[in-house]
Amino acid sequence: MPVHAPAGVGHLRGTQSFPDAARGALADTQLRRNLGGATATIRAKRQAVVDEVDDWEQLREAGSALKADVMARLPELLVQLEENVTARGGVVHWARDAAEANRLVVDLVRATGVDEVVKVKSMATQEIGLNEALEAAGIAAWETDLAELIVQLGHDTPSHILVPAIHRNRAEIREIFLREMPDVDPDLTDEPRVLAMAARAHLRRVFLRAKVGISGANFAVADTGTLSVVESEGNGRMCLTLPETLITVMGIEKLVPTWQDLEVFLQLLPRSSTGERMNPYTSTWTGVTPGDGPQTVHLVLIDNGRTAVLADEVGRSALHCIRCSACLNVCPVYERAGGHAYGSVYPGPIGAVLTPLMTGTTGHDDPNASLPYASSLCGACFDACPVRINIPELLVHLRAKGVDAERGGIPSGQDLAMKAAGWAMGSPGKFALAERAAGLSRVLGRGSSLPWPASMWTGARDLPAPPTETFRQWWARERG
Repeated sequence: MPVHAPAGVGHLRGTQSFPDAARGALADTQLRRNLGGATATIRAKRQAVVDEVDDWEQLREAGSALKADVMARLPELLVQLEENVTARGGVVHWARDAAEANRLVVDLVRATGVDEVVKVKSMATQEIGLNEALEAAGIAAWETDLAELIVQLGHDTPSHILVPAIHRNRAEIREIFLREMPDVDPDLTDEPRVLAMAARAHLRRVFLRAKVGISGANFAVADTGTLSVVESEGNGRMCLTLPETLITVMGIEKLVPTWQDLEVFLQLLPRSSTGERMNPYTSTWTGVTPGDGPQTVHLVLIDNGRTAVLADEVGRSALHCIRCSACLNVCPVYERAGGHAYGSVYPGPIGAVLTPLMTGTTGHDDPNASLPYASSLCGACFDACPVRINIPELLVHLRAKGVDAERGGIPSGQDLAMKAAGWAMGSPGKFALAERAAGLSRVLGRGSSLPWPASMWTGARDLPAPPTETFRQWWARERG
């Protein structure tokens, strides 16, 4: 049987349920203001560049079909990738879970004899908690992506897939730089260019002395063994080319079959993520090139619950995700609650399905069991997804699985409410009785709330006042 991602290693499970964690975030007006401004800007940019593409829907269909093909042939394509990476001088490692992946990377770094590494663009390393594993082994890991650097210096955690520091504004970033960066200009302002220059000076020293780089990968081409990272700042290119040893940590689902297939995703990804026509920097590398770039190249392929997702016939489409974050930027729930409320490195609508599928859930009290309910099911995420992942359908699928898993035993308030609704709708006579009861509640002035335990439902929702006349009464009056 496929194994879920283990608990206690990495960042796939928080300590609070989504409603409890979101309650605190909703009270933070600065956080909501930061999120609202940033997501609105990204939404507008994305829509403008998507509207320029006449065959956008055909591109989405192509991306979806390519990903479905990859999932259907995943074992075959992974073996092909390993053969081609190895043939070109790279070394491929396989990790079943986060703990095994961390041990592999720590051993590879130790073998080089260094005590620091530079990192770039790796949600996978965030997922497995690699920085903590390296720190425990006495190895310093320096994030080089600007947003990830801000998160690291702020002793914080990412709250967005693409913009990890989206919850921070410029004034907050300035304070972090002044506090954490040695030799920074004390007259530093919060002008974006000035902040970027400060980060550049800080990172340049790290790049020039680094012997080992650790990266993620946006895509891996099976028929050539080529790995690819797309980014906006150029820091990734320095991380990928300057060190003597490069270790890439990648989830097994990031495959595309051929180089030509990459063309589809390099059109879909930048428009959906940053609202750009193309990425400023797209780096690709295939094994080792003598005398050029890293001379030792490792690829660590991690499962960490992905085959468990693949085994779910409905849920497996969550593995189609290309981490563009378009679903986060259109989600009304994410925009108000922020990424930390999800407790996982994968927040937002895609995280609400991908995380519980990867980890599995242990029952009603498991924080990840609450994630499929972190949605209004408005469908905006499906409309924005560049590879047409039907996230609302997956959310309903996971909710149904959760309900099925808890059938029997002491009924919950929701169980009782559903049983009552089932009884009322069981016959015309019972439904008429329920209508009269609802009308009585209006007369008694209880139109906006219900007594306990139903008050747990109406405490966060408006209960519409029953009409003064039901349809049956209207029909009887008008038609006899």
